[in-house]
Amino acid sequence: MAASSSSSSSSSSSWRCNLILILVGCCVLVVSSEGNNYNPRPDVVKGLSWSFYKNSCPKVESIIRRHLKKVFKEDIGNAAALLRLHFHDCFVQGCDASVLLDGSASGPSEQEAPPNLSLRAAAFRIVDELRDLLDQECGTVVSCSDIVAIAARDSVHLSGGADYEVPLGRRDGVEFASREATIANLPSPATNASTLVKFLATKNLDATDLVALSGGHTIGLSHCSSFTGRLYPTQDPTMEEDFADDLKQICPTPNTDATTVLDVRTPNRFDNKYYVDLVNRQGLFTSDQDLYSYKKTRAIVKSFAEDGALFSEKFVHAMLKMGQLSVLTGNNGEIRANCSVRNSDNVQLKTVVEEEKESSAEL
Repeated sequence: MAASSSSSSSSSSSWRCNLILILVGCCVLVVSSEGNNYNPRPDVVKGLSWSFYKNSCPKVESIIRRHLKKVFKEDIGNAAALLRLHFHDCFVQGCDASVLLDGSASGPSEQEAPPNLSLRAAAFRIVDELRDLLDQECGTVVSCSDIVAIAARDSVHLSGGADYEVPLGRRDGVEFASREATIANLPSPATNASTLVKFLATKNLDATDLVALSGGHTIGLSHCSSFTGRLYPTQDPTMEEDFADDLKQICPTPNTDATTVLDVRTPNRFDNKYYVDLVNRQGLFTSDQDLYSYKKTRAIVKSFAEDGALFSEKFVHAMLKMGQLSVLTGNNGEIRANCSVRNSDNVQLKTVVEEEKESSAEL
């Protein structure tokens, strides 16, 4: 009997230990999925690396984050501007910083195409500031396209969103896209969800990626011209009445030159409230609200509205996929010394190179 009792007690104790371990494991899983440092680590394009600048510029990310903290303290609106810059760069001809290039004799820059006219001038200035800071620390080894990718990540995190690692090693393109190509690859705010799903499929991005990336509209502003087609001459029936009335106060005519927030609940915080807006018919653009109307994306919108951690997870995954679209690596492209000018057109860079050659010759 004593042996039996001892065996039973040992079995019971073991069972309790296993139960505790299971419960602890579950808690760890919950913390991991809801934490602020989720990193799903999708496949990385050949040539990119999670530790690309480990030796050549180990402080690259800390330098960028430190500067952006100061920038956002003065104007948090710049976070949305930098995030949008990354989107508009990647979707046109890949994440090659071609959106930063000035126009030339070969034609107007991507910045001059209609979808890019509303990009904030401050975003370009901030990238230039980061270029200078990194050059002072490491020399010209970090590409402008990597600066834009890191700045987009920090814009998300410093606005309250997830912190995640970004694969690096992109190189900068030497050509900008044509006006036609830029327009074709940046769908307008009036685009419906069905069209957007088909368009993103051409970029190897699925419906979940579309809905997740659209969550970037949880921060930022829009000009009236991007949505007054839903107000005038007749009101879009999918728009909630009080929300529409508020917008008409801000934009009393179709041509009003004013701005309003993209997310009426938490306009300066990166969270899942954008999806709550959509469920309540308070999405600003057709491209936003139709995600809830369209049967293939409606359930995804609802799941993100109900679960902020799920949105964060899917957003990070989609951003890492988008951030690797048609990237240049290895010997392709270049590392621009001036983000707005190709090295071959950079007079200042040519002067420095010539002076170095003369100095070497004298030695």
